[in-house]
Amino acid sequence: MRGISNLSALWETLRSILPLTAVLAFFQIVVLRKPIENVKQFSIGFVLSVFGLHFFLKGVSMSLFPLGDSVGQNLVVLERKWLIILVAFVIGYFGTLVEPALKALALEVEEISIGAIPHKVLIHAVAIGFGMGMAIGIFKILNDISFIKIIVPMLIAIIILALLAPEEFVAIAMDSASATTGPVNIPLNMALAIGLTKIIESADPLLAGFGIVGLTSIGAVISVLTLGILTKI
Repeated sequence: MRGISNLSALWETLRSILPLTAVLAFFQIVVLRKPIENVKQFSIGFVLSVFGLHFFLKGVSMSLFPLGDSVGQNLVVLERKWLIILVAFVIGYFGTLVEPALKALALEVEEISIGAIPHKVLIHAVAIGFGMGMAIGIFKILNDISFIKIIVPMLIAIIILALLAPEEFVAIAMDSASATTGPVNIPLNMALAIGLTKIIESADPLLAGFGIVGLTSIGAVISVLTLGILTKI
C-alpha cells in the first residue's frame, strides 16, 4: 500500500510539471520554430525536476511542516509574549537566509549594480524585514488584533518609503518580497503560525493562522526600501 501511495504522489508531481513543460516546448518548437538545442540534457533535466520536486514535497511534509507545527504549539510554554515574538523573528530571519530564490536575486542585483549593492547586504536586509513581519504576525495572533489594523499602517509606510527611496530600490524591494516566499520559509512559518493558533483558545486557526506570509513579504519590502533610503543618505 505504501508503494502504491508513493507512486500516486509521484504521478501527481508529474502531472503538475508536464503541462508547463509541454506548453514551453510547444512555443519553442511550433510557434517560435526553434529546436530544443540539447534534447538529451533537456530530458534528463525534466526527469530530475520531477523526482526533485517529489522528494522535496515529501521531505517538507515529513520534516518542516510537523516541526513548525510542533514549535508553534509549544511556544506557549514561554510565559513572556515578547520572548515568543523574538523566537518568531529569529526563525523568520534565519529561514530567509537560506532561501535559494533570494540568493539568486541578490546575486543578480549585485552584478547589475556593479557591486554597488552587495548581495550579502541585500540578503540580510530582506531577512531582517521578513523576521520583523513574522514577529508582527505572531504579535497579532497573541493579542488577537484585527488584520486590517496591522496591514493598513504597514501599507501606508510602504507608500511613504517608496516616495523617499531611490527608484531602483523600489523595484528591488518588490522582487525581494516575492523571493522570500520560497520552499523554506512558507512551510516553516505557516506551520509555526497555525500551530500557535491551535493552542490559543481565543484564536481561530483559519482567521489568525493565515495572512502571516503577506505580513512577512510586506516587512521585506519595508526593510529594502529603508536600505535604499540609508544608501541615499
